[in-house]
Amino acid sequence: MERLPSWIRQHLAALRALLVLTLVTGAIYPLLVTGVAQAVMNGDANGSLLQEGGKDVGSALIGQSFTDGDGNPLKKYFQSRPSAGGYDPLASGASNLGPEDVLDTLPVPGAKDDEGNPDTGRQSLLTQVCARSTAVGELEGVSGARPYCTADGVGAVLKVFPTAGTPTRVVSVNQACPATPFIPVYQGVKVECGRPGEDYSAGRTVPVRGNARAVVPPDAVTASGSGLDPHISVAYAELQAPRVARERGLGLDTVRALIGRHITGRALGFMGEPGVNVLELNLALDRLKG
Repeated sequence: MERLPSWIRQHLAALRALLVLTLVTGAIYPLLVTGVAQAVMNGDANGSLLQEGGKDVGSALIGQSFTDGDGNPLKKYFQSRPSAGGYDPLASGASNLGPEDVLDTLPVPGAKDDEGNPDTGRQSLLTQVCARSTAVGELEGVSGARPYCTADGVGAVLKVFPTAGTPTRVVSVNQACPATPFIPVYQGVKVECGRPGEDYSAGRTVPVRGNARAVVPPDAVTASGSGLDPHISVAYAELQAPRVARERGLGLDTVRALIGRHITGRALGFMGEPGVNVLELNLALDRLKG
């Protein structure tokens, strides 16, 4: 070995180091960690799977939908918060839309997208929140109104076109014609409905707050950062309780008590807010008689 050229000895030493580190970090360490995890926290290590009737029905760590084949909410179940990824673990993530995303792209009748499908336009984050709030309000029998939302569930946003500093044209850009604008007049100018395909970029964007007081909780209308949050707020669970109790023929106090038993505390005792795991709560509901 000593007779070998130095550059060969260096390469052999590097190869030995590679083999040793591959064995330690690629085999021994993973097997050790996996073995400890399986022995100490088997359920968590295997995905926190929940079973019913001997079958896996989901994970306590991943949110899922409780809807029928057409996507309509199953009224006898508590509903999860919205998901930007369609509750698909492979599409986990947020919408990446921010609070300034308030302008919709209205679909143009008869137009096609790049793939030849009918043009569906694009909803802003504001309109998504408004539409979700309206839908939750209808499902739960409460007001779905929110600040900055129109009565028909889109963002209450105007485009104002001034001439010499004075508004001469005002358009409710998220309300496609022939919709009636959410306010008839703005600063003395009649408000028009939005016309699909028309360019309003030159106008000044004016969101209108209105006087509505939100009843539907924020987590019912916004997706989590992962899009797979398995929890909802206690307030959202309480909002759904009357509907679930009615659909199942249960007493409201019974459903509320069940919610109370499934409230999880703050992370590490001080981070975030208490929540309710929707899958665990719905499984507990199915175990009740009624």
